[in-house]
Amino acid sequence: MAKVFKALGDPVRLRLLSLIAAHPDGEVCVCELTDLFDVAAPTISYHLKLLREAGLVDHDRRGTWVYYRPIRERLRQLSALLAASDLAGAAR
Repeated sequence: MAKVFKALGDPVRLRLLSLIAAHPDGEVCVCELTDLFDVAAPTISYHLKLLREAGLVDHDRRGTWVYYRPIRERLRQLSALLAASDLAGAAR
């Protein structure tokens, strides 16, 4: 999980994951994400690569575009871990 937390430690990656996970279609084209940030498209691609390597998102290439979707099971694991940490803190 350290790789996951490291990936989420960057504000751009955290926002990217939030946007991807909240997208009503269940996936989002990278073309929709790049305009939402004040960084260059290659930087967004780099951040998305780190989210993929952490197992938080998956992707499909369709023509020239790449579509990203959250890996829901991984997000559930992360949520469960954080909930367990919260319970452990409350027990003290």
